[in-house]
Amino acid sequence: MVENKDKLVVVWTSNDRDVALKMVFMYVLNSRLKNWWEDITLILWGPSANLLSQDHELQEYLEKIMEQGVTVEACITCAEMYGVTKKLSDLGLDVKKMGSQLTEYLKEGRNIITF
Repeated sequence: MVENKDKLVVVWTSNDRDVALKMVFMYVLNSRLKNWWEDITLILWGPSANLLSQDHELQEYLEKIMEQGVTVEACITCAEMYGVTKKLSDLGLDVKKMGSQLTEYLKEGRNIITF
């Protein structure tokens, strides 16, 4: 598992806008800009997908994060439940089945944090 010690996966599930702005996005962007992690993936799961689909400021912030090379993925099942699959895809997110993907990240030994 040592080979993935510099890989981070952030699982964002909260629909709390302040958590997004003042923790998740801030940490992910700074992690990329300051090279704290070699590889960063941000996963939207559950209520966070719905929040992002409705909030233009969060969308603009996420665009900056993606421009820095952070991979952003979203759970398709959650997106479908909220009716936001197309919106997330249009924002450039990789919308897909996340249960098996997260399991793979765990088995690879990536660092996982959740918000």
